[in-house]
Amino acid sequence: MHLFIGNIEGNYAEIIGDESHHFTKVLRGKVGQEIQITDGKGKMGKGIVSQINSKSVEIDLNEIIENHEKRPYKIHIAIAPTKSMERMEFFMEKASEIGIDEITFLKTFHSERKNINLDRCRKILVSAVKQSLKAYIPQLNDLVKFNDFVKENHPENKLIAHCDEDFTRVNFKELIHPQKDYLILIGPEGDFSKEEIELALQNGFTGISLGNQRLRTETAALNAIFAANWINN
Repeated sequence: MHLFIGNIEGNYAEIIGDESHHFTKVLRGKVGQEIQITDGKGKMGKGIVSQINSKSVEIDLNEIIENHEKRPYKIHIAIAPTKSMERMEFFMEKASEIGIDEITFLKTFHSERKNINLDRCRKILVSAVKQSLKAYIPQLNDLVKFNDFVKENHPENKLIAHCDEDFTRVNFKELIHPQKDYLILIGPEGDFSKEEIELALQNGFTGISLGNQRLRTETAALNAIFAANWINN
C-alpha cells in the first residue's frame, strides 16, 4: 500500500497538490480504495477514499496511530554540503531511512557549496519517508554560517567530528548513550579549520572521532547516525 502525506483532522484526512495528483493521475486511484496517510508529524492513518475533487482527495479514516514509532531520543546532523548535490541527496535519503530528526546545512571555511535548493531537498526527504513508511518528516534548515550556528543555544549534547590530531577527540561509540539527544557537526572534505574547531570547543562542543578511517562527508554523517540509532536498539 502506498503512503501519502496529507492533513489529518479527527477521522478525516485530505491529500492535496502533488500527492493528490499522484494518487489520481499516476496511480489511477478510485473512490472506495484503501489508502495509508501520515501528516509527517507522527500521525499515521488508514482509511477509505470517500471523494476525489479536482485538487484534493478526501479519506474517511478507520484507523489512526498517534506518535507512530516515536523514538525517545533525537539526532540532529549539521553538515557542510558537498559540491556534488547528488551525494547530499544520497545522504538525506539514507538518513531518513535509518532515522534522523533534523538536518542543518553549514557554511564553513572549506565549504565547496554556497547555496542549497531547499525545495528539492524537502522532496527528497518526503520521498524517503514515504518509501520507508515513516510518520515523521525530518526538520530541514537552510544554510547557516558555522560561526553563527555554534554560538546558538542548542539543547542537545553537542559534538563536532573532525580529523585534526592537535585537538583531543573521544571515540563516538564510547561517548553516546541511549535515549539522549545529539547534535553532531560534520565538516566538508577539507575538514573544519582549526579556528572553527576551537570556536566549537569554546561553545561547549566535544570533539569526536568516527574511527581510524578517513571518511567522505556523507559517509561520516551516515556512520554517526547509524551508531546513534544502533545504541538505542
